[in-house]
Amino acid sequence: MELFVDSADVEAIAELNALGVVDGVTTNPSLILKSGRDILEVTKEICAIVKGPVSAEVVALEADAMIAEGRRLAKIADNIAIKLPLTWEGLKACRALSDEGHMVNVTLCFSANQALLAAKAGASFVSPFIGRLDDMNADGMSLIADIRTIYDNYGFRTRILAASVRSVNHMSQAALIGADVATAPPAVIKAMANHPLTDKGLDGFLRDWAETGQKIL
Repeated sequence: MELFVDSADVEAIAELNALGVVDGVTTNPSLILKSGRDILEVTKEICAIVKGPVSAEVVALEADAMIAEGRRLAKIADNIAIKLPLTWEGLKACRALSDEGHMVNVTLCFSANQALLAAKAGASFVSPFIGRLDDMNADGMSLIADIRTIYDNYGFRTRILAASVRSVNHMSQAALIGADVATAPPAVIKAMANHPLTDKGLDGFLRDWAETGQKIL
């Protein structure tokens, strides 16, 4: 499963990218607001750091305006994925921009039927929102599983991008189910390396090493 960073924080993205664990980045209007940066400027910086897809979201609501905004965003860099909402107008824009050869990430997906339409409209990625479904006492992971089954049944090439990830458990569950990609905030990605038994084991090793009185360097 590929890991995308869900952030517009250039420093945080660069830090994770330096470890070689970053396959792409997702942004949205809320993350751009949080960054306090101009969308074109910060997106260009991110695209220069990360080789993989960088999702940049349109804000228009009508298909023609979405297409125009999408074309503008696509000019930022070759690795831009135009992010469109999963509405009827968004699907129209998805078909048009996909036919032009652009990567498209269809976002705000909350049902298997929506994901099916996104695939048929030529989306490169579909982004089911796990955390927001969990917030409504629905099972976000069951949606990932349903989409995986549908896409595998019919050979759709649209990639499942698990989004609205809130925890390390979301990450491992998405990988077990077979999501192609999961996008998460930097803090969640870093937390994937943590385990209390790792810390306990390391403490024990260091205590024993100290008793040997030896040095490696």
